[in-house]
Amino acid sequence: MKKILTQRFKPLLKTVVVFTMIFSLVFGQAHDALAAGRSGGRMGGGSFRRSAPSRSYRAPSSGGYRGSYGGYGGGYGRGGGGFFFFPSPWLFLGGGGGSLFTLLILAAIGSYLFQAFRQAADGQTTAGVSNPSVSVAKVQVGLLADARSLQKELNQIAMKSNTGNSAGLAKLLQESTLALLRHPEYWVYGGSQTKQARLESAEAEFNRMILMERSKVAGETLSNIAGELKQKDGSAIAVSTPEELAQRDPGAYIVVTLIVGTEGKLNLPTINGDDDLRTALNVLGAVSSDKLLAVEVLWTPQAEGDVLTRDEMVSDYPSLKLV
Repeated sequence: MKKILTQRFKPLLKTVVVFTMIFSLVFGQAHDALAAGRSGGRMGGGSFRRSAPSRSYRAPSSGGYRGSYGGYGGGYGRGGGGFFFFPSPWLFLGGGGGSLFTLLILAAIGSYLFQAFRQAADGQTTAGVSNPSVSVAKVQVGLLADARSLQKELNQIAMKSNTGNSAGLAKLLQESTLALLRHPEYWVYGGSQTKQARLESAEAEFNRMILMERSKVAGETLSNIAGELKQKDGSAIAVSTPEELAQRDPGAYIVVTLIVGTEGKLNLPTINGDDDLRTALNVLGAVSSDKLLAVEVLWTPQAEGDVLTRDEMVSDYPSLKLV
């Protein structure tokens, strides 16, 4: 019996061992890769769902006419069912034209036409509101590492901002763009990107941009997302030591990324110089709270002593241009 059980479970045991080895190998390598990365900060929040209509459309009922004129009611109540009744011309000629029955028929027809036009108009409005046009925009600024004061300012904004409502998110966006506008002497690189789409696909594009930027850091040592503040010690991310930095490329940078989802069309210039970058930041900072759907501000490095080298800048942000 023992021999039979061993033979049956032997293939299963082999499978478990193989999967255990693969799991250990993959996650062990992933941990080593993250340990060699850099820190990041992140703040923001919002929801694309607040653009959805607050009420659903319900076609008006015409039950009264159906009840009074059973055979005719199928054509009056709803635009798609039954048949359309049109009174015979003989009703208006030779004695019946002024009868109460004729007036009721005319009232029913008028009511049907009014409801049909109203339903068509409300249907168009509801369709436009449920999937409106949305802009998703991204502006990135590469700064010299000397801008440590800006880095600290972003940390302070993240610590005190209310990211749980639209007004707080609009203020966060304004303060972040203002912090960048106050330090043009540190600007080295810049880039912008805008995509306009319907609500459903715009939300997916916003999330794609966020994930792409978050994947460039080993971990977020400071985050304030949707009212939830989290802070980790810088030692949680294995940043380079001063001795290691001295052996690497001496260039050091900070990258700040602003990603915004807003109702309507948002025009950002293609960044080819500092004037274009200034215009793009002003456009983002001017987005009002009633139009702002979601915003995230990400910056790297965030932990003190961590840097972004020139080689990392070129490899991770190839689309940015010198300003």
